[in-house]
Amino acid sequence: MNDLNLKRLHVAIIMDGNGRWAAQRGLPRTAGHRAGIAALRRVVERAPDAGIDCLTLYAFSSDNWKRPRAEVEFIFRLLRIFLRIETAQLSANEVRLEVIGRRDRLPQAVLEAIEKAERATAGGERMHLRVAIDYSSREAIARAAASAIEMLGPNEVSSIDWLGPCLGRALTAESGEVDLLIRTGGEKRLSDFLLWECAYTELVFLERMWPEFDATDLDAALDEFRHRERRFGGVPAVQECSQWPATV
Repeated sequence: MNDLNLKRLHVAIIMDGNGRWAAQRGLPRTAGHRAGIAALRRVVERAPDAGIDCLTLYAFSSDNWKRPRAEVEFIFRLLRIFLRIETAQLSANEVRLEVIGRRDRLPQAVLEAIEKAERATAGGERMHLRVAIDYSSREAIARAAASAIEMLGPNEVSSIDWLGPCLGRALTAESGEVDLLIRTGGEKRLSDFLLWECAYTELVFLERMWPEFDATDLDAALDEFRHRERRFGGVPAVQECSQWPATV
């Protein structure tokens, strides 16, 4: 085992399968979203003790606006309820909440609830909880690039060697790159989520629907992660340089 056992981790989760979980039980999709909130609570409670320093949850993508209006409104209503009920507990557990993504399209009541929760938990140092709402990774990368060009001017942004590190700092300054990404629901894609931050992320895809996900599932995914060897483009640690010819 290596130092992954000791490292505080950034874990991201695509919380997928609420609607299908409900449909399998003959329930409306809204029941799946309600059950998904309970799963979210279980994971947030377990994460700090599991060695997670930063947890990023994909709650609502920019493409989710395409869903039926009633479903979207219900999701935002659930979010407001979650923030109202859980903010005090997050603060007591020293968890700092941050919402990432666009805010200009959110309903005013949702925006006010987010800002209130962020202020109330700002001092949390035990874990950084990020919730992605109206989020698109492509858009986040484009905004970071536009900000860099605006700040320094196009003549200064002539080299990809400069622009790459600049974007990296802008996108990972607070959270760092993602160590492990978990997606529930059986799908095997990133769906425009943290594309830059997941360049060397270990991926775990689960058939289990999000409402069924619990602390045991989180622990199992972390255990699998800690048994993987992360090489970041290098060679396995067991391969010595002497295996290669001295001259070419």
